[in-house]
Amino acid sequence: MTPFTYVRATDAQTAVRLADSRHPGVRYLGGGTNLVDLMRETVERPTALVDVTGLSNEITETDGGGLLIGAAVRNTALAEHRLVRSRYPMLARAIVAGASPQIRNMATVAGNILQRTRCAYFYDQAGSRCNKREPGQGCDAIDGFNRMHAILGASPSCVATHPSDMCVALAALDATVHLNTAQGERRLPFADLHRLPGDEPDRDTVLQPGDLITAVELPALPLAARSAYRKVRDRSSYAFALVSVAAALAVENGTVTDVRLALGGVAPKPWRPLAAERALRGQPATEAVFRAAAAAELAAAEPLRDNAFKVELAQRTIVAVLGELAENGLAGGGA
Repeated sequence: MTPFTYVRATDAQTAVRLADSRHPGVRYLGGGTNLVDLMRETVERPTALVDVTGLSNEITETDGGGLLIGAAVRNTALAEHRLVRSRYPMLARAIVAGASPQIRNMATVAGNILQRTRCAYFYDQAGSRCNKREPGQGCDAIDGFNRMHAILGASPSCVATHPSDMCVALAALDATVHLNTAQGERRLPFADLHRLPGDEPDRDTVLQPGDLITAVELPALPLAARSAYRKVRDRSSYAFALVSVAAALAVENGTVTDVRLALGGVAPKPWRPLAAERALRGQPATEAVFRAAAAAELAAAEPLRDNAFKVELAQRTIVAVLGELAENGLAGGGA
């Protein structure tokens, strides 16, 4: 492991000052469940770690009826929070599906959000080419074993999928990220935080050096109280998703009045299927409509040799989750 220095930040401004562009090689340390793993494998070689686990670790209700979640809140605490479970059940379920209890007890909200988009080739330094690890090297996954890889939003430079379950729910919930930067505080729509690989696959997000996530805000979204998260994976124990769906649905008199969707396991970032949402609003809440909307979104899919099955799997999972929500909504007398 490369030698590094360690400092515990006492406030956000100090953390940003220690980690800005004048200090290359500095990384923020939360729970360390991804960063320390990558350091152990020498994929990441930071020169310094700034511990931010003592900052912003509360969950509070906003004046507008939403929730403000501190960046250092542990995943377990978030999944078990009373208001998260009652108002945003898809988020609680996504976190529980995402990792073992031991990892959830350590992982922080910001750490989960900022974990590297990666695949097995990313770790294999001795035998594989990876543009994400070393830009310009090539991507062995494209012609290699690519069953787990992206069918949407990939590029010739990288076909890895984003690994987070929590982020899929946050995308569907239209969350907002609060940042402290060298230029001051700002807010960023969660959907704009992660980026597609394009020709810069080593950049997972739009953040600049030193930008610090201080909180994630969930809007007041009555729709989200009737929501679900379904993860399809190879085994029921800890595993990345082949396909996952976060969904919230409002139905009145048999018609879809509002919907929120996000997909995991299919793209290099949490995928917001806006085409499917547009195709659903104002339409009858029927299986045929759900399937047509899913097909409209997946029409742009570009599967690789081993993962064409994900197209149909994603469509079926969307239809199943929406059908379950619609049935529950109708049984409850509407939205």
